[in-house]
Amino acid sequence: MALPPQLKDALIAVDGRIATLTLNRDDVRNELTGTCLVDDIVRTAEWINSDESISVLILTGAGQAFSAGGNVKHMLQREGTFGGTVYAVQQKYRAGIQRVALALHQLEVPSIAAVNGAAIGAGFDLACLCDLRIAAAGARMGETFVNLGIIPGDGGVWLLQRVVGYQRAAELSFTGRVFDADEALTMGLVLSVTKPAHLMSTANELALKIAEKPPQALRLTKRLMKLAQRQELPDFLELCAVFQGVCHNTGDHLEAVAAFLEKRPPKFQGS
Repeated sequence: MALPPQLKDALIAVDGRIATLTLNRDDVRNELTGTCLVDDIVRTAEWINSDESISVLILTGAGQAFSAGGNVKHMLQREGTFGGTVYAVQQKYRAGIQRVALALHQLEVPSIAAVNGAAIGAGFDLACLCDLRIAAAGARMGETFVNLGIIPGDGGVWLLQRVVGYQRAAELSFTGRVFDADEALTMGLVLSVTKPAHLMSTANELALKIAEKPPQALRLTKRLMKLAQRQELPDFLELCAVFQGVCHNTGDHLEAVAAFLEKRPPKFQGS
């Protein structure tokens, strides 16, 4: 395993095949636009893609919030990401928050958002970028951009309708309302709601179930999940055939079959 990247505003921990990234700027509710968290998230995703010893990423926040998204005071003062001409702002979004959307969309392993607290605006979209979401009771969420007279510049409406469907995504995006973890569960946005003290153990339990699977097959399945969103079925089936040929030629496939027939736990080598 290659050493994890050096991060400035986030913490990274590795336990077996599970990496946990904790946004560590509770002083500003883990905002994304006025910190180094964008760079930290992108570096982590790039590291995981290049290191096949990692099979799952858990993303969470330290302190009271998962992420409060953008800095509203900076918006008022037109500072940082929000200052300059139309072209300047466009470039700042491309070089900033949109890099997170691309990095997590291209992440090659399953990701779990452990939503420990408020996930608002871009922070909410950050949770939606993950494959799976678990929320702590009391966590509040919202696609709130319209309340501030802006749009989800990080691609939020593209993400949200793929998570909850067009009609619910439209309602949340047009109203900008904030809702709680229980409603998020009802609409299928999160898998489960747990007591705050049990959030990380619940996320780790799910991550362990995923991480025990054959690493190559897991990454190829994640790739297919993403490609299925934009390919027509005939082209997709051709790719599935190729990926299946790869899997049938791995040692882990033979080990999985042997373990199944011998009724024993498999021992995967990632090859």
